[in-house]
Amino acid sequence: QEQLVESGGGLVQPGDSLRLSCVASGRTFSSYSMGWFRQAPEKEREFVASITWSDMKSYADSVKGRFTISRDTAKNTVYLQMNKLKPEDTAVYYCAADPGGLGGGDASVYDLWGQGTQVTVAS
Repeated sequence: QEQLVESGGGLVQPGDSLRLSCVASGRTFSSYSMGWFRQAPEKEREFVASITWSDMKSYADSVKGRFTISRDTAKNTVYLQMNKLKPEDTAVYYCAADPGGLGGGDASVYDLWGQGTQVTVAS
């Protein structure tokens, strides 16, 4: 069964760090681009970061310099290291897989999504 499973979310204080993980199974994901999106309550889903099979990375302006996306192809896992977290980073974070390999912020190119992991930043 093809699936993406996120983990690592939680409740943290402003300025803290978290690392999200997304484990992929059921396909060979080495040629895919992988992305992270997030959705806050009553807001549209938004792009956070993506990484191609060749390690090209893209970030939303709101997270540049604070978040880092990486992948371990051997483990079929993609990570999102989140530093200097802010209350506005509070959202459900979703991992997604793009078989076309382009990645980026267009959600329509991603054909497999995880169930999401909650990140809450509050003092």
